[in-house]
Amino acid sequence: MTQRKDGLSYAAAGVDIDAGNALVERIKPAAAATKRPGVMDGLGGFGALFDPRAAGFNDPVLVAATDGVGTKLRIGIDTGELDGLGIDLVAMCVNDLVCQGAEPLFFLDYFATGKLSVDEAARVINGIAEGCRLSGTALIGGETAEMPGMYAKGDFDLAGFAVGAMERGKSLPAGVKDGDVLLGLASDGVHSNGFSLVRKVAEHAGLTWESPNPFGSGTLGQALLVPTRLYVNAVLAAIHSGGVHAAAHITGGGITENLPRVLPKGLGAEIDLNSFTLPAVFDWLAEAGGIADAEMLKTFNSGVGMILAVAADRAEALEALLKSEGETVFRLGHVTPGEGVRYSGNLR
Repeated sequence: MTQRKDGLSYAAAGVDIDAGNALVERIKPAAAATKRPGVMDGLGGFGALFDPRAAGFNDPVLVAATDGVGTKLRIGIDTGELDGLGIDLVAMCVNDLVCQGAEPLFFLDYFATGKLSVDEAARVINGIAEGCRLSGTALIGGETAEMPGMYAKGDFDLAGFAVGAMERGKSLPAGVKDGDVLLGLASDGVHSNGFSLVRKVAEHAGLTWESPNPFGSGTLGQALLVPTRLYVNAVLAAIHSGGVHAAAHITGGGITENLPRVLPKGLGAEIDLNSFTLPAVFDWLAEAGGIADAEMLKTFNSGVGMILAVAADRAEALEALLKSEGETVFRLGHVTPGEGVRYSGNLR
């Protein structure tokens, strides 16, 4: 093969194939640790194979979800605190799947950057693998895209894609009715929504990510980067136990926008804000930003990351089951006639 002395190369154009290969080798053990029944092939092929029947399904209906981490990435990149971002990515996808009544089966990620740092990318993707492991989801593939000129130095973007399954006829929501009890599951902080407003509040307060945390220990950046809570195992246990009619993942839009998505026409919700305590991070956001309660409830999870609508005669048993799965559970209120969410009590 003829070699030209001063010829151009892909590496000279800014794309390092060897670095990409090194990353794949680095993350293989973490991906292998997520293997579950149904996985038919490992990393490295042009596609990944999964058999839902081998995962225990007889007549499976597949459910797909995709999401990202949003501008929370900006804080992670600026602080170098990258390890939890992969968990965020997985959680934002698989928490959506269980709201349909589906068990997450496999996950794929997309990592795009201008110049690949194997060490930084490995930290992020190892976090993705950890999120998959904790939610019983196989990490079966992904894409690392090195795109010079598309991203500022040190920046990257993430996207995730999850596929789950349920038996035909078992989808949620189903059977929601007047009088159903609303059980709220506590969040682990801001999760991965509303960070454009979070960043604005920090700027308004004159704080940097290295500033002392005004509502707890460590730095402000560390406190805000607590990963999104994974609700998969607890919610699936509740669904399999019986009596769950709907589940709403409280993401962007807060309780106000997300809960009505799983309620049938003609039904709404009454929620007692005194049934849970606003976590310190949200109290700080509200005070430092002068944010009205209605805006808090329409932007953030405000301490409630998942809401289940359950049959009234199953509420006590399901509350106990969810607590045994490690969740903090609030009895928020009830499903009622009339659309939308009506609040009583005080958020703060």
